[in-house]
Amino acid sequence: MVGTGVVTLVIAAIASLFMAWAIGAGSSGSTPFAPAVGANAISVMRAGFFVGLLGFGGAVLQGANVSEAVGTELIGGVQLTAIAATTGLLVAAVLVAIGVFTGYPIATAFTVTGAIVGVGLAMGGDPAWAKYRQISALWVLTPFVGSSIAYTTAKLLRSERTSEEVVIPLLGALVGLIVANVKFVVLGPSDVSQSIAETAGDALALPATAGVETGTVVVSLAIAGFVAGLLAWDVRRNLAAGQRHFLLALGSLVAFSAGGSQVGLAIGPLVPLLDPFEIPLVPVLVGGGLGLLAGSWTGAPRMIKALAQDYSALGPRRSIAALIPSFAIAQIAVFFGIPVSFNEIIVSAIVGSGYAAADGDGGGVSKEKMGYTVLAWLASLVLAIGVGYGAFAAIEIFF
Repeated sequence: MVGTGVVTLVIAAIASLFMAWAIGAGSSGSTPFAPAVGANAISVMRAGFFVGLLGFGGAVLQGANVSEAVGTELIGGVQLTAIAATTGLLVAAVLVAIGVFTGYPIATAFTVTGAIVGVGLAMGGDPAWAKYRQISALWVLTPFVGSSIAYTTAKLLRSERTSEEVVIPLLGALVGLIVANVKFVVLGPSDVSQSIAETAGDALALPATAGVETGTVVVSLAIAGFVAGLLAWDVRRNLAAGQRHFLLALGSLVAFSAGGSQVGLAIGPLVPLLDPFEIPLVPVLVGGGLGLLAGSWTGAPRMIKALAQDYSALGPRRSIAALIPSFAIAQIAVFFGIPVSFNEIIVSAIVGSGYAAADGDGGGVSKEKMGYTVLAWLASLVLAIGVGYGAFAAIEIFF
């Protein structure tokens, strides 16, 4: 009996690695640096190399929340078995791989969520309506919020009434503020995540004011001020170089966030299978991160090119505008443990920043491509639920 359990766990792990590769090649590997590639700030192959390393780091340091949500919170009343997890992962991985090789960015979160819900329902589980409402709220709001922020930011950067030497450092301060408050498992006590600002603030031992941790606020503002000052010096020295440095830094942050979010889609279904074997989550996160890295290095360049060139020809300013909301939304998803599609995040932000190019300047957005992409997202969710349900039901009947 134990031997059978080990075999099924190994099969599920192999399916998880395949899923991680598909995600690295398609979603987390292609989207973070696509705006930077579109702005000619980095080459396609170099982007694929760096996004793999950064995604691996994010997977290990931030991957726990989404992993646990995908593994235990998408279906009620039952616990995923090894066969169910394997079935769901294979269904999702095949759909994502089809998107990679056809050049259309299938929403990974849609396919994985749909497949796991499908197999869970086939097992006789109950829909987790509360979690579905939370997930659907983020999925629906992401295109509107992301594109609106990107549009507004791009307009601000392009406006003749504002100076980029002022606006870019202010945007950098906002990004620094977010970075200071991003939570990492390695900074907190056992099983508790903690941010850089919280950790350094505790060391300052400042008294709380009106229930607010003064030390955390001080450190957050100090980091934001440091980033703003560094960018102000950089853009005044050379505006084009400063734009490029900020753009690459944003791409790196988005790549790190992608690893923290997307690894959960690959290894989340394995979480319920670990307890009987007393396997800790961290080694599994490392394995998932390596799968993402392999996908980024071997399959991501094709999708990077598709996103960078087919949706909108972005300059540095619009690329910066696209990546800022992408980073913020990604970290919100990681914090709340919500599986989210990076294709949806990045594509909506690219479109928003592209529409800001009212005077031409190569900002045209392919409406036809966008229409097909939205249909692909919706179809992937519905198809994943149906195929996941049908595949597991067939396995139960014949095996």
